[in-house]
Amino acid sequence: MGQILGIDVGTKTLGLAVSDAGQTVALPLRTLARRSFRADLAALGEVLGEREIREVVVGLPLNLDGSPGAMSEACEKLAAALEARFGVQVHRWDERMSTVSAERALLEADVSRRKRRKVIDKLAATLILQGFLDRRGIGRSR
Repeated sequence: MGQILGIDVGTKTLGLAVSDAGQTVALPLRTLARRSFRADLAALGEVLGEREIREVVVGLPLNLDGSPGAMSEACEKLAAALEARFGVQVHRWDERMSTVSAERALLEADVSRRKRRKVIDKLAATLILQGFLDRRGIGRSR
């Protein structure tokens, strides 16, 4: 099957997560500092190549009413560029509340503010990817 890459797109960072080979569990990978669109694509291309990833899930920030959020256009641009440049299949996943959920989990675990800043984006990517994997698993079991 191979791994799937999950991406939480932020203005300053890209949070990354990967699935296990069986595509059932999402695991935090790393956080990339954003530099430029071209540099971001190159960094993501390295991850795709290193892990032989053919499928990606990009979190799509929607408003609570389901309309596109402020970052939706940037996420769509990144998703389209990944498809065009690397030939990977890119899924867009409703990521409403993923960062809030990640923050809540870290607060409940009593993680310090400094440590939260270091891991929040990759944890949000993990939640995005896990949601996708769970939905896909439900569809496969039917």
